[in-house]
Amino acid sequence: MADYTEHFVTAPDGVRLCVHTLGEGPLVLMVHGWPDAWISWRPQMEALAAAGYRAAAIDVRGYGGSGAPHEVSSYTMLNHCADNAAAIAALSDDGTAVIVGHDWGAPIVYNTAVVHPERIRALIGLSSTPHKYTVNPRDYWEKRYPKELFYQHYFNRFEGQAEAEFEGDLERFVRVMHYNLSGDAPQDTLVALLRPEGSTTLLDGLPEPDPMPHWMNPAEVAEYAELFRRNGMRGPLNRYRAQDIDWQEMAPWRGRKIQQPAIFVGGTREGSRFMDGYDRYADADWNYADSRGVFLIEGAGHWIQREATGELNAHILRFLESLDGKRA
Repeated sequence: MADYTEHFVTAPDGVRLCVHTLGEGPLVLMVHGWPDAWISWRPQMEALAAAGYRAAAIDVRGYGGSGAPHEVSSYTMLNHCADNAAAIAALSDDGTAVIVGHDWGAPIVYNTAVVHPERIRALIGLSSTPHKYTVNPRDYWEKRYPKELFYQHYFNRFEGQAEAEFEGDLERFVRVMHYNLSGDAPQDTLVALLRPEGSTTLLDGLPEPDPMPHWMNPAEVAEYAELFRRNGMRGPLNRYRAQDIDWQEMAPWRGRKIQQPAIFVGGTREGSRFMDGYDRYADADWNYADSRGVFLIEGAGHWIQREATGELNAHILRFLESLDGKRA
């Protein structure tokens, strides 16, 4: 196990943020999504540190060692962007960073690059593409999936119910959700996010991993469960519930292109790829003014940091090399 250093940074609204770092050099800040944790970045942190970078992985507010306010309004996109800016200011020698985001972390880094451009010198989006919404996302998904139990409907309509389901057996939640969104899942990975009409829970009917895939093991499942147990699941789910607020607050930046150099990397078996009824990856970099490439990893699902460590690390390091020159 590498010797990670734990830091605490105070966000502008007073929330305490936990950030782990490894290595020294230009800062690369990594931002996880749902349901994930800073530990998902360890394979990338080790590669980055070896290449001469200071790798940093934030516990997004609501998760792990970071603070977890109760109010939905604490989880707005603007708050998450401010969290990243504060972490970069505290941990970077020059006040800037390359920023990497996965799942919800991807929209968070896209927006951080637009709202706080002085802090971001380049970015990498993983799995989730920039949104193209022309209406409030909640209204969009209600119209797209009016009968099925779509995961965002579940989180928004039944506040407290999703928390109770997941917290009732956090180890099972991690095993089932991570496996069924992965490239090893036996069915279309969208099934884990879209349950049939009449469903009342998200996990029932989804298979358990047997055996566990190479990128998942019981010790890691227990580690994830313990990190979720610290704050419970309300904070992580509040990110979905805050989208109504985002629709108003982010209006000044809506449609603005990301100006920094950027790449996108996704797995060909990503569950959200066809969630809109078309291939999101056909124009995954539509909002990049300076796209340096879209790269798809064959057979990988949602958890590309662990499912396809070698290929993802190679894409990240090549991109950084194109920015900084070859590093030791």
